[in-house]
Amino acid sequence: MADTTGEGARIRALRLETGIAQADLARQAGISPSYLNLIEHGRRPIGGRVLARLAEALGADAAALSRGAEVALIEDMRRAAGRAGDGDAVAPEIGRVEAMAAAYPGWSALIAAQADRIATLERGIATLGDRLSHDPLLSASVHDVLSTVTAIQSTSAILAEDAALPADWRARFHRNLHEDSLRLANSARRLASYLDAGTGPEHDVQTPQDEMEAWLTDRAFHVAELETGASAPEDLAGTLPDGPDRAVLLQHLRDYARDAAQLPLDTLRDVLQRTGALDPFRVAVAADVTVPLAMRRLASAPEDVVGTPLGLAVCDGAGALTLRRPLTGFEIPRFGAGCPLWPLFEALWSPRPVACALIQPGRATRPVQAFAAAERTQPRDPSEPVVLRATMLVLPAEASAHPPDRPRPVGQSCRLCPREGCPARREPSILPGAEE
Repeated sequence: MADTTGEGARIRALRLETGIAQADLARQAGISPSYLNLIEHGRRPIGGRVLARLAEALGADAAALSRGAEVALIEDMRRAAGRAGDGDAVAPEIGRVEAMAAAYPGWSALIAAQADRIATLERGIATLGDRLSHDPLLSASVHDVLSTVTAIQSTSAILAEDAALPADWRARFHRNLHEDSLRLANSARRLASYLDAGTGPEHDVQTPQDEMEAWLTDRAFHVAELETGASAPEDLAGTLPDGPDRAVLLQHLRDYARDAAQLPLDTLRDVLQRTGALDPFRVAVAADVTVPLAMRRLASAPEDVVGTPLGLAVCDGAGALTLRRPLTGFEIPRFGAGCPLWPLFEALWSPRPVACALIQPGRATRPVQAFAAAERTQPRDPSEPVVLRATMLVLPAEASAHPPDRPRPVGQSCRLCPREGCPARREPSILPGAEE
């Protein structure tokens, strides 16, 4: 069978695109047309000198003809083809993705870019739906508007239906109607300003936890001053106004400093070099620390130490997420609860750490490797409760020492998950294509 993915296919595609006849190109390259025809159809190998002459005649780079389409572009196209819906009239030929990328790199790049754009729009819709469902300030604003509208409607009905209403009562109802209309206008103005404020992190900060995570995101979750002891947690938290925001950040920085003291960055780097694997279980054993601490240290280490971006999620004993660091390809909801199938929640009741591969639905998702473990703080007094906290580290599957076999299908949260027949679903999804 002719090769449709190699150098010959790229030479043929470029020749047709430039409008050069096969005989003319063969003459310029110093070879016979029949030999060029065999090269173009992958039936004959091509030497370096011939390739250089063909590239010169075509006005192309010989290296570009030799190496073909970028691997990332091919993977993006495969991902886009794999996400095609069952209802599509014609299924994409996944087995010919590389051939298309080689023959039509421009169209292939456009397909990949459009697939990325669709994924971005889907994430935006999902985030907006999540925000509408769980944002407490937005919910309160909408409730205020609806309550005021209801009050105005009731007052107007009384004025319209009771023609014999005494003058003093009529004046009182008119005053109430005027005050409610002013309140409605102010509420609607505040709601419009809130919705128009933007979608970036600098506009979305709402709670002390949001403020803390925004502060950490600006530093890629790495606080160098605490690694070296150059600053105290109190000094760093002092950059925020006094109040709940500073208190939440201060507690996190104190925990960070304790973790850094138990597992310094240099020690972590040495452990990673010795173990040769990005595995918090091995790091914990080699450094003689707890698994959750090893996860937190890996997630807070610079990327040049761990070699890849990492995601992190921490929850308390009630399952409420107290720290979120999303990873590209694996979304963590900002509002509301996460997917109950995450190993993060499994670790709350499991007597041992959990490790498994995960994959979320969506065009931009990819398999990830997740590690989860819980830690219990024993009370000083028997009458006090045990405090439970679980931690989950997420890393790209290709960076894991545990190549995924069959990733566990999970979601972001029930409201934003289109998976059908999920035994753990607790509420319907708002996404199109989900089960009713």
